[in-house]
Amino acid sequence: MEFGAVVQTNPPAARTVGLAKLSEQYGFDYFWTFDSHLLWQEPYVIYSQILAETHKIKVGPMVTNPATRDWTVTASVYATLNEMYGNRTICGIGRGDSAVRVTNGAPTTLKTLRESIHVIRELGNSRSVEYNGATLQFPWSHGSQLDVWVAAYGPLALKVAGEVGDGFILQCGDVDIAKWMIASVRAAAENVGRNPDDIAFCVAAPMYIGDDWEHMRDQCRWFGGMVGNHVADIVAKYGEHSEVPQALTDYIKDREGYDYNEHGRAGNTHTSFVPDEIVDRFCVLGTAEQHIEKLKQLKDIGVTQFAGYLQHDFKEETLRVYGETVMPALRDHITAKA
Repeated sequence: MEFGAVVQTNPPAARTVGLAKLSEQYGFDYFWTFDSHLLWQEPYVIYSQILAETHKIKVGPMVTNPATRDWTVTASVYATLNEMYGNRTICGIGRGDSAVRVTNGAPTTLKTLRESIHVIRELGNSRSVEYNGATLQFPWSHGSQLDVWVAAYGPLALKVAGEVGDGFILQCGDVDIAKWMIASVRAAAENVGRNPDDIAFCVAAPMYIGDDWEHMRDQCRWFGGMVGNHVADIVAKYGEHSEVPQALTDYIKDREGYDYNEHGRAGNTHTSFVPDEIVDRFCVLGTAEQHIEKLKQLKDIGVTQFAGYLQHDFKEETLRVYGETVMPALRDHITAKA
C-alpha cells in the first residue's frame, strides 16, 4: 500500500511546502492538495516549489475539474513540471465541487469529464490529441508521464472511472462503502476489456492519531459535510433507495445549507448534522494500532493507496506516527502476504 497526505493550500505557502517536505521525510509517496482557486492559494505554483525542495514525492490535486481550467493549460502545467522535476506529478480529477459551486456554477457532465481526461492525459504524456477540431501536441514535451485518477461516487461516475481512469479516488474511509465502489469500478473496467488490476484504488479520508475521541471527531466532522455534498447530488439524481449503499445516503436527511467558505475546515458550522457514527466510519481515527487495523481492512479489499487529510490541529504528530509506526506496519503486511 502507498500513502499520501492531503492538505488545503492555505497561506502561508511556505507552510504547505514544509508539510510536503515533512511528508517525504516520513516516507509518504504522494502529497495532494485541494484545488479551488478562490478558496485557497493556487496549487500548481506551490507544486513547483514543493518539487524543487523534495526528491521523490509526487504532487497533484485532489481534485481538479474540467470547468475552471482549460484542459490544454492543465496538461501543459503537468508536462512542464515533469520536464523540470522528472515525472513526479499526478492528476486527480472529478466533475467539480467547491471550485465551481463557489462561483454559482455546477459540476460538469460525465461526458465532459470523460473528454477532458482523454485530452489532459494524451497531452500530459507527450502525445497528440484531437481537440476542438484540431490535432494538438506540445512540440517541446518529450517523455512526460501522467496518470489521471478519477474521483467518483455515483454509479455512472464509477463507470467512467473504471472505463477510462488510471486510478479511482474515493473520498470516504468506510470499508463497506469502499468495497462496493471498488467492485463497481472493477466491473466497469472488465466490461470494456480493461484489466482492473491495472487501476490504482485510492481511499482518501481524514487521519488523526490520538485517543480523545470527542476532540478527534470535532476536528474531522467537516469531512462528513464535504462528502454529504456529493451524496446529496446522488440522492437528487437516483433517489434515496438507489443501488448506492444506504449508509452513504441516510445521514444527509438532516442536512441543511452549506457554506463553501468553511469547506473542508475543522469547526465547520454547517456539519452539525453529521453523527459521530459517520465520522468514525468515514475517517481513520484513534491510536496507531487502530489505524493499522482499519488500513489492513482497506488493503484487503483492494485499496492500493491511503491518502490522509490533515485539516486538523495535529498535523505534524500524525505524520510522524504514520512514518514511524503505521506505514512500516502496512508495508510489512504486504510483504508478509506476498
